[in-house]
Amino acid sequence: MNTTIQLQVNGKKHTVQVDPATPLLYVLRNQLALNGPKYGCGLQQCGACMVLLNGKAEPSCMLPVAAVKDRKIVTLEGLIQNDNEMHPVQEAFVQEQAAQCGYCMNGMVISAVALLNENPHPDDTAIRNGLQRALCRCGTQSRIIKAVKRAANSK
Repeated sequence: MNTTIQLQVNGKKHTVQVDPATPLLYVLRNQLALNGPKYGCGLQQCGACMVLLNGKAEPSCMLPVAAVKDRKIVTLEGLIQNDNEMHPVQEAFVQEQAAQCGYCMNGMVISAVALLNENPHPDDTAIRNGLQRALCRCGTQSRIIKAVKRAANSK
């Protein structure tokens, strides 16, 4: 049965009519037209669906929308800053050419933002640990690590 649920996504309040058990990912993509988070494995294992929930990177593919109604949700689109400036992490990923196929980009960028919010100057081990929930199938991890370091140094 559909219920009215209010969400705070990317700094804006949204009201949706949805079954409370619907995964947050489906609401973001299908009702709010936010396509940064992607459907990947559907098992919370690949990171493609990652969003920031109160600043922490969390997968959204199995997370019931009712469980996040009181939390601040930020998607990849919400990282864009005033005057359409990319977030420093997004800019660093572009500068380091860290994307190849793009499958992991949402999860890597969201995870990197969460990591740098918690640890502004991580070492290689902290970066690897912070990104471990986002799967890269192409093998661009070395460029992704460089991008995170670049973003950390730009702060």
